[in-house]
Amino acid sequence: MNEPVPYWAARLLAARKTRGWSQRDLARELVRVSDKPLPEVDSLIRRIRGHETGEHRPDAFYTRLYCGAFGMAEDQLFGTTTTPIPALALPSLAPDADLYERITRAIEQPRRVDLATVQWLEHCLAEHRRVEDTIGSRPLLPIVHAQLATVADLARGARAPLADRTVAVLAQYAQFIAWMCQDSRQHAAALAWYDRSHAWAVEAGDACLASTTLNMRAHQAWSLGDASRCVRLAEASRWHDGRTAYGIQGMAAQMAGRGHAQLGEANQARTRLAEAEDLIRTAAERPEDEPPWMYFYNEGWFLMQRGMAELELGDGRRAADYLERGLSTLPDHYRRDRAWYGACLARAQAIQGDADAAVATALDVAPDATALNAYAVTELNRAAYDLAAAGAPGFQAIQESLRGSTP
Repeated sequence: MNEPVPYWAARLLAARKTRGWSQRDLARELVRVSDKPLPEVDSLIRRIRGHETGEHRPDAFYTRLYCGAFGMAEDQLFGTTTTPIPALALPSLAPDADLYERITRAIEQPRRVDLATVQWLEHCLAEHRRVEDTIGSRPLLPIVHAQLATVADLARGARAPLADRTVAVLAQYAQFIAWMCQDSRQHAAALAWYDRSHAWAVEAGDACLASTTLNMRAHQAWSLGDASRCVRLAEASRWHDGRTAYGIQGMAAQMAGRGHAQLGEANQARTRLAEAEDLIRTAAERPEDEPPWMYFYNEGWFLMQRGMAELELGDGRRAADYLERGLSTLPDHYRRDRAWYGACLARAQAIQGDADAAVATALDVAPDATALNAYAVTELNRAAYDLAAAGAPGFQAIQESLRGSTP
């Protein structure tokens, strides 16, 4: 079993990813800020890779270089004083002196956990969720693992009326870790964390989160090609209907629709997706009723789900239309999702015979796909295969872009 990555290494990787730099970009930046001669760029890249994986910690000289390159203080990048638990160096997470003392006291004596500490943990999780949209899962997994260990201690010590809320936060952390494991293709770990999240959600009486974990397990089944299990899990998540937000119910309906599409059942798929569309529109009327982890869920996101379903059904024209409309609403900083849905769009364009558009789309998203989304890389390779099978030009350019992109 691999040793966990030290959180300082994860912070270093996250600082680079947040800026959209490759390791070569960072090496050049180190050369720029250094007042001493440095090794050649390729040698620096190997050193950076060793630091980012935690193989060895930077010495004082390279610590100063990294801080200069990123414009960050040493305690932010490598220390532990910015927040009481390991976290990314985000200004929005730095607690004031009173809150810092409260959190530290609760960590030392979990029975003393208070509402302010729990609210900060919820905020911390929300901020890391949003950052993950930009930098991907890899830099965050070790940090959020470390956070969850602290939250677990607090949950064991919390007393009513905070007990249920603290266990619910614990369930949210587990759900986020499960998603990141799935995104990193650690499928067995993802399944274990989803199960743990579901158990904690049920313990806390949080129907929305219990339903969400079943929906995410349905998504995992879909990503593994197990369409029947996807439908069963999505329908099981609806056992909580009546106690869940409309957005949660809409997520379940669209997951069932995608499962039916993967089975080739067009009528059932489109019926479920139409139902999901109605639920999502209702949810949009009262966004304050939706749980915090549903921040990404809107009509644009749903359009892309419909596009994925039509792609499963082999209708490239409909798929491309839905995906293009949905992508137009997706913020630029959602790099991981833009890579995935862009890869799906490239494949939809290839299926409908628009080779030029497919190649242009694929080349546009290839750098983010290779850096942040292994599933997108697979989808781009499928688009290249579809073009090659049709005798269309350009598939070599896609393959070369995937080979030539650097982390």
